[in-house]
Amino acid sequence: MSVGFAMLVHTAFDRAEQVARYWAGHDCPVVIHVDGKVTRKVFRAFRDRFQDEPMIRFSKRVRVEWGAWSLVKATQLAATRLLSNFPDIQHVYLVSGSCLPLRPAGELRAYLDAHPETDFIESVTTEEVTWTIDGLEAERFTMRFPFSWRKNRKLFDGYVELQRKLGLKRKVPDAVSPHLGSQWWCLTRKTLSAILDAPDRDAMDAYFAKVWIPDESYFQSLARRYSSRIESRSLTLSKFDIQGKPHVFYDDHLALLERSDCFMARKIWPRADLLYETFLSESRVSERRAEPNPGKIDRVFSKANERRGMGRPGLYSQARFPRPGHETGLTAARYTVFSGLDDLYDGFGDWLSRRIGGRIHGHLYHPDGARFAGGETIMNGCLPDDAELRDYRPSQFLTNLVWSTRGERQTFMYGPGDTPEIGPFIARDPNATIAVVSGAWIVPLAASGAPFADIRAEAARLQRSELAFLRGLRGPGVAARVHLWTLADFVAQPLEKLQGVIDEINGPGPRRLTGLPEMRDISDLPAFLQRLRNEGMKPQVMGDFSALPTRPREVRDAG
Repeated sequence: MSVGFAMLVHTAFDRAEQVARYWAGHDCPVVIHVDGKVTRKVFRAFRDRFQDEPMIRFSKRVRVEWGAWSLVKATQLAATRLLSNFPDIQHVYLVSGSCLPLRPAGELRAYLDAHPETDFIESVTTEEVTWTIDGLEAERFTMRFPFSWRKNRKLFDGYVELQRKLGLKRKVPDAVSPHLGSQWWCLTRKTLSAILDAPDRDAMDAYFAKVWIPDESYFQSLARRYSSRIESRSLTLSKFDIQGKPHVFYDDHLALLERSDCFMARKIWPRADLLYETFLSESRVSERRAEPNPGKIDRVFSKANERRGMGRPGLYSQARFPRPGHETGLTAARYTVFSGLDDLYDGFGDWLSRRIGGRIHGHLYHPDGARFAGGETIMNGCLPDDAELRDYRPSQFLTNLVWSTRGERQTFMYGPGDTPEIGPFIARDPNATIAVVSGAWIVPLAASGAPFADIRAEAARLQRSELAFLRGLRGPGVAARVHLWTLADFVAQPLEKLQGVIDEINGPGPRRLTGLPEMRDISDLPAFLQRLRNEGMKPQVMGDFSALPTRPREVRDAG
C-alpha cells in the first residue's frame, strides 16, 4: 500500500461509505473523522456499517466549526491514527465525505510511487495570495479572531478594524513562514510525521489556533519546515465561485470532470448518481498517465463565475438588480430611438419599417401608455401598455422589452412630452442608437389650432424637457450612438442626415435613400417662431431658420 486517506465527514453518510469502501477495496486504508455535531445515534449506526472492514477505522471526534481550529484538530486526529495503524503507507491524502475519485485507484498509487518524496500541497506566500476574503492575507497571522466570521460578522469586522486602528499585532513565531493554500493536500509520511511529532508542536498549535481559517495555513506553512520537495498544487479538483463558496458538481459535469485529469474532485452533489456510478465503477481501466491539470477547465469556471457575478447582458437577477454598474450590459441587444422624425413626417414609422425592418413602435413612453407596434396591448414577456406599471421602473420596462424580443431589432419614437426618466438610461446604453431632431415637436404644435397662449405654455414646457434631454446626450458617460440635429439643420438636408443613421443600423451598402414621406408644411414656421419670441418665449432648440427662406425641396418616396 502506498497511500491512505484521512476522510472528514459530517453529512451524506451513504456516499461517504461508498467512497471509503472503494478505497479500502483497492488496498488503501481510510480513517474517518465524523463531526462531533453529528448525534451519537447517527454516528454509531454509520460506524457499525464497517465492522467487517479492517481497512477502515474511525478517529476520536471533535465538534467542527468553519474557519476554526477544530477543523485542523479533526485532521490531526484522523492523520495520527492513520499513520499509527497503517505503517506501510507512504502518502496521506486528505479528503472530505463529498470527494469522489476521478481516476482509478491504480493510477493514483502509480503516480505517488513515482513521486515518493513529493508533498502535493498548495503553499503560497501571503504576498502572492489573491483569493482570500476581506484582504486578510498577512493579517490573519498577526491578529486575533475571537468572533465567528459566519455567526457574528459585525463583531468580527469591528474587532478587526479596532486592531488595525490600535496597531495590535501578534508575533509570528520565528519557525513559521506564513503560507496559504487549499485545505485538500497529499503529504508524505515523512513530512506529516514531522509536523505531528515536532518538539514544539504545542507551541505551533497554540499559535495557529488563533489564526483565521487555520486549515488553509497550518499544514501549508509547517510543510515548508520539513518537506524536501513540495509541488504547490492540490491533486484534488476544487473550484470556487465569486463568493468563495465551492462549486458543486452534478451529473452533467461528467465530461468536464474527466477532462481535468485530476485524481479527486469536490464537492459532489450527493444525488449525482451518474457521477458515483461512473467513477466508482470497477470496469474503469487504468490507462491514462496524464498529469492532473485543472487548468484545462479553468476557462469554463471563469465564464461561470463571470456569468454568476455579472449575469447575462440585459437580464437582471434579484441579487444584481439594486447594484447599478455591476451588469455586463444595460440591455440585451441593439435598438434605435427616433425623436422628432414622426413630428415632421406622416407615416414615418411605415417608411422606416421598409428600410430597417424589425419592430417599429410608436411612443413607448407616451404619458397615456406605451404605443406598441401594430396597436398591441401586450408585448413579448407579458409587458402591458399600462403607463403606471411602465413608469414604476421605466428602464426595466425597456430592458425587459429588448430581452424578450432579442433577435428582432426594436425601434421606438421618443419626445420631450414622454416619460423623462428613460433619457439618462438610453444615453448611457451602448446598445442604443439615438437620432434626434431637436425642436421638431413645434411643427404639430403650431398646426394644432389651439389658443396661442396655450401653445406658448406648452412650447415652453416641451423645450425645458428637451433641453434636459439634450444636456444628457452631451454630458459625460454617454455610450449611445447619438445623431443630433436642430430642426433647421435637418430640414436643409434630410436624406443625407438619415442616410448615416440607416447605414449605422443596416451597415453601409450601395443602395442610397431616394426619398422620404411628405414633410409637414413648415413654410410658416419662421413667422410662428418669431411670434413666440414676441410673446416672451425664446425658441432655443429649433436652430436658425434665417438661411431657409423657402421650404427645402423633397423627393417623394415612390416605395
